[in-house]
Amino acid sequence: MRVLALALLPIGLLLAGCSNGPVRVTEERSFAGNAARGDGLLRKAMIEGHNDARARAGVPPLAWDATLAADALRYAQELARSGRFEHSREPRGVTAQGENLWTGTRGAYRYDEMIGHWVDEDRYYRRAATPDFSTTGKWQDVAHYTQIIWGRTTEFGCAMARNDRDDYLVCRYTPPGNVVGQLP
Repeated sequence: MRVLALALLPIGLLLAGCSNGPVRVTEERSFAGNAARGDGLLRKAMIEGHNDARARAGVPPLAWDATLAADALRYAQELARSGRFEHSREPRGVTAQGENLWTGTRGAYRYDEMIGHWVDEDRYYRRAATPDFSTTGKWQDVAHYTQIIWGRTTEFGCAMARNDRDDYLVCRYTPPGNVVGQLP
């Protein structure tokens, strides 16, 4: 069995009173070797995955931001070193950032599959104000997706790090999404 874990973006300040941490999802998965890796492949897959989802949602594409990608890399490396899987508690510069996290068995997932797990949350999405945008009644079931399609978000950057066991993908967004009372 291969393990996949997803974390919801840190909306503790945005969704006041919610103390839920990252959500771990386990799924069986067989694979025939390691998935292709590289910074160029990661960037291409993340830009395509994010902007395809945004186009389907009718919102403008996101621009890649090297500073957000560097912030994401620092945190992905920290997660890989520590083996933890939780949202960053550190201040992220002058402007607020949203964050999506993903982890899975090292080399088992292609980049398009990683972003696909977040985008697939669209099946539970309904157009409503945050946090009432999930058909399941749990905002956590769609918060990765809504961060991706958040209309006011304009820039993002992603990075991945790994340890002996797992891959850790971190994406950062500005301005952040999932603001209580606002529509994505």
